Amino acid sequence: MSAGRGSPAPVPENAAPEPGFPVELQRTVEQHLEQIRFDGTAATAGLEEAMRYSLLAGGKRVRPVLALATAEAVGRAPTDVLPLAAALELVHTYSLIHDDLPAMDDDDLRRGRPTCHVAYGEGVAILAGDGLFAEALRLLLERQAGPAELVLAAARELVAAAGVAGMVGGQYLDITDDGGADGDGLRELHALKTGRLIGASVECVLLLSGLDEARTAPYRRFAGELGVLFQIVDDILDVTGDEQSTGKPLGSDERHGKATYVSVFGLERARELAAESHAGAREALAEAGGRTAKLAQVADYILTRRR
Repeated sequence: MSAGRGSPAPVPENAAPEPGFPVELQRTVEQHLEQIRFDGTAATAGLEEAMRYSLLAGGKRVRPVLALATAEAVGRAPTDVLPLAAALELVHTYSLIHDDLPAMDDDDLRRGRPTCHVAYGEGVAILAGDGLFAEALRLLLERQAGPAELVLAAARELVAAAGVAGMVGGQYLDITDDGGADGDGLRELHALKTGRLIGASVECVLLLSGLDEARTAPYRRFAGELGVLFQIVDDILDVTGDEQSTGKPLGSDERHGKATYVSVFGLERARELAAESHAGAREALAEAGGRTAKLAQVADYILTRRR
């Protein structure tokens, strides 16, 4: 691996597990991501360096961990879905690179170090994001084992979650928001921008497993509640967190005049809404059955996270 402009922050082998997070799955994801190369040439080595700079910058890896935990819940070995899990993280990282650009959120810090465009320039950062999205699809289609029709179904769900009816559509609503969104509009925005890719982290595994609707409906409800929970807590942390813990600048939404769960509902009500979504997620898991302990750990972590 190239050292890049700052070393990655993998999970230390002796790290104490945080309450409510399956660190062993996080380590599995980190090790897999570190092995990924993008088959570039010497001429494009700088682009690959920029892609890996952001990809290996650390973070909890919530989306790929969700994929591995979902596989375990439905009776599969978590490692069976590592290519899919990695593809989810590549798509997520691409979205972070582009979100941080001056034309979007204009942030200089991500995961505790300079954002990709600060480290490599705006043009390279844009291409790094583009490259990560394309390589995510290649990784999924080339390396994910399973019947072709099920792999294609998972790929279709991933690109839909990232597209106009998902993350990119939500980002558009976000950058065109004048701060006047009400509660329903806010939920719709974040169901697309944040919730859709979190949902795909569960849904894609269900599709790969070929399970019927009755078996998978509770998992889909869990994923929906989890996406809402993640965003509410993110909005709370933007007000109550500190930059050292979160690894990114705080107050960005207020700076840009955007509506958040805190600005619309107030801090205490936002905390209540987070607790309600967490309870809904746990109730869905109780109905789902299966080996859902690690999915429950992820839900608990998201409710109580500090970064």
